[in-house]
Amino acid sequence: MQTILPLREQAAITNRWLQLRLETLLPNLMEREGIDMWVVIARENNEDQLALSLLPAPLLSASRRTMLVFFRQDDTLERLNLSPKGSAMDLVYDSVRQDKQSDQWQFLRELVAERKPRTVAANFSETFAEADGLTSTDHRLLQKALAGLDVELVSGERLAVAWLETRTTPELEAYTGLNRIAHDIIAQAFSSKVILPGVTTAVDVAWWMRQRIQDLGLRAWFHPTVNIQRQGDKAVPAEAVIQGGDLLHCDMGLVYLGLCTDTQQLAYVRRPGEESAPQDLERALAAGNLLQDITVAQFAIGKTGNQVLADALAQASTQGLKARVYTHPIGVHGHAAGPTIGLFDKQDFVAGSGDYPLYDNTCYALELNVITSVPTLDQDVMIPLEQTVAFTQGKVQFLGGRQTRLHLI
Repeated sequence: MQTILPLREQAAITNRWLQLRLETLLPNLMEREGIDMWVVIARENNEDQLALSLLPAPLLSASRRTMLVFFRQDDTLERLNLSPKGSAMDLVYDSVRQDKQSDQWQFLRELVAERKPRTVAANFSETFAEADGLTSTDHRLLQKALAGLDVELVSGERLAVAWLETRTTPELEAYTGLNRIAHDIIAQAFSSKVILPGVTTAVDVAWWMRQRIQDLGLRAWFHPTVNIQRQGDKAVPAEAVIQGGDLLHCDMGLVYLGLCTDTQQLAYVRRPGEESAPQDLERALAAGNLLQDITVAQFAIGKTGNQVLADALAQASTQGLKARVYTHPIGVHGHAAGPTIGLFDKQDFVAGSGDYPLYDNTCYALELNVITSVPTLDQDVMIPLEQTVAFTQGKVQFLGGRQTRLHLI
């Protein structure tokens, strides 16, 4: 198991990452998307989730109304905090509004009038929830504050998505370790240390995983699930006791250093006298690995999620695979902003997010399944797999490796 850092050390790392992202990443993204000024506004207890990715540690929420302004001009980027001055914010922002009693909106209006941007972008979007964090009240008040000025209020959708989806080199390096932690937890869960056939239920294992994440000082971004495929039984309830011959599947995601993982793996419960899993089950897993290879081979900068999906399914068909691909971006959020590459129940075209293109230095939960015949069990078996991958320099890297052999219990 990777060593989990104390909270204070985690905060130091994430603050270094935030500083690097603001200094080297954000100016380029604003230029790429043609944004002069970006205003991010969040109210305490009703935060824009994107705003939380801009707060330095140890801050965990907005304070009253937090207002951040980013202004790009020539080769410079101003990072301004229009909220009451605070020591934590001063780590990465220039606090320009000292008087807590002054009108925040009037101060913003004066700042915009002085800097004269062509456009002001804010977080409202019909397609991406992660880029739609501006509340209706603040949207109305922002429009009022800008009324009469020679400036256009525009959606910051593409800039918001770019900020959330793009990873820096230190983040990508750390992501490998994060996924190894996830793999270690699953390896422990899918072992005789946790599972006693004839006694343990799938629900027991799911709760063990959730507790293990908590005990490590980490956070689960969704409750883990464990399910059973059993010979002759098409719908095994989660409360059922695990038995020899069962094929187990888990889905687990954790959060560490502000980044999410999302992992699905499989285990076989050996019957008495069995030394290994049936070979046709291992071949079924290999078919899942083949679909992974086929899917990532379609990744290319500028291709949309819908194009990757169509090409992957077409190639899988030529290989005789009964395939389904439903890969999603991952990073600050588990189901994150960026190009959707299929949905479980939509394997042809995903409007909106499926039309978004792939960019370099982004990460995905490579989620998919194949259904294949397993003669040993005299039935078809679904092989669902999910693994966090990085897309950098036009190539895909499996972060922390991937499952190529069944866990044996």
